[in-house]
Amino acid sequence: MKIGLEVHVQLPTKSKMFCSCPTTDAEGPNMHVCPTCLGMPGSRPVLNKKVLEYGIMLAKMLGCSVADTAWFSRKTYFYPDMSKSVQITQYDNPIGVKGMYYLNGKKPIRITRIHLEEDPGKTKRVGDLSSLIDYNRSGIPLAEIVTEPDLKTPAEAREFLGELIQDIRHIIDLPGDGERSIRCDCNISVGVERCEVKNVTGLKNVERALTFEVIRQTKILKAGGKIDRETRRFDEQRGVTISVRKKEFEADYGYIDEPDLGIYHIKAMAESIKIKESPLKRTMRLSSEYGLNEKAAKQLVATSMDLADLFERVAKATDVQIAKTWVAGAVSANWKAFEANDKADEDGIVDIISKFADGKITDTECNLELKAYMTGKDTESLKGAAADLDAVISEYLDKNPAIVEDYRKNEKAANRVIGFVMKQTGGAYSSADVVTAATRLLKERL
Repeated sequence: MKIGLEVHVQLPTKSKMFCSCPTTDAEGPNMHVCPTCLGMPGSRPVLNKKVLEYGIMLAKMLGCSVADTAWFSRKTYFYPDMSKSVQITQYDNPIGVKGMYYLNGKKPIRITRIHLEEDPGKTKRVGDLSSLIDYNRSGIPLAEIVTEPDLKTPAEAREFLGELIQDIRHIIDLPGDGERSIRCDCNISVGVERCEVKNVTGLKNVERALTFEVIRQTKILKAGGKIDRETRRFDEQRGVTISVRKKEFEADYGYIDEPDLGIYHIKAMAESIKIKESPLKRTMRLSSEYGLNEKAAKQLVATSMDLADLFERVAKATDVQIAKTWVAGAVSANWKAFEANDKADEDGIVDIISKFADGKITDTECNLELKAYMTGKDTESLKGAAADLDAVISEYLDKNPAIVEDYRKNEKAANRVIGFVMKQTGGAYSSADVVTAATRLLKERL
């Protein structure tokens, strides 16, 4: 089985790729349109410079070679959601080629190319015989990332896409909602010939669509049939793919150079653009540099890159073990409340943990001070709640001393305590508080 993905990323520019129409959500259909994005006679495109910058940033993130020059082509477009009957895209000279992305920081997934193009509009079916078209989306800039068929299972494709999307959102500050989206064309072959499932949205749907195709193609081949090269679409409600048309070949598109756009010399621009460290690379670096296990490093980064920054700051101000204990523990557990607390800043968190590192406060006091500072709650009320929680856990450990011995051999033994307390208290305490308290009290008894 071979799986390759074509990931379409709507770039977060304020205006469209070749005109000044806004890319924000419109109040109604066909409101953010003009003669240029509709392809009216006499209109001429003008390239949005920000599109090139975003394309270069993504190419660098993917380890692609960035061309010294860039130009665009016209691709014959057969469908009514692009009113000018051609799509402006890159063909001979994409913004980046021959990249590499490492799934989980380990498995190499080759990146064939990344190119820039304009998005078509939206087609809405009305009954069986009619459709309506909204051109608001037409002309919004896209970056298309094409992989080699290096993915081996639908689950692996989902995992890869999830990591890639997280990195893309961070590198180009891509919003997670609104009209902008990430869509995926899934190419899969169980035998020799491949099929393409177009415009699948959502990680779960990518896996569902590919899983259906595995089963469908396998059944056809086992029955002695032949897989037709075709384009299919995924029906989310029924969980099936449906044939749309026979797959076109490159020659069918009749590419020609776009005469209204020139050649862009982008070498100096590419050299000047610096990109942020991606979440995947940050996870791998935290793991290797600080000895964090991969799961803990991934959790820090997934919670917030600011939290990962704070971890490194605390590690340098105190030591790595203290940073692991407090930032990956109590600080992480109260991070959402901290982000909502305008009166708190990260300096205060570092100060509290530093007091613990210097022996000025106990771990219990440190935990209370951190929670009070990050949440804005009263320290005395938190003390009372913490004392009650400690009493419940201590009583349970007194009655079940074997758990302490089990914990000495395997830290997963703490799950028995956590499960009991959550059930006993009926959710009166957050799971993070229960985990922190149970771990602390177990360690005190070792």
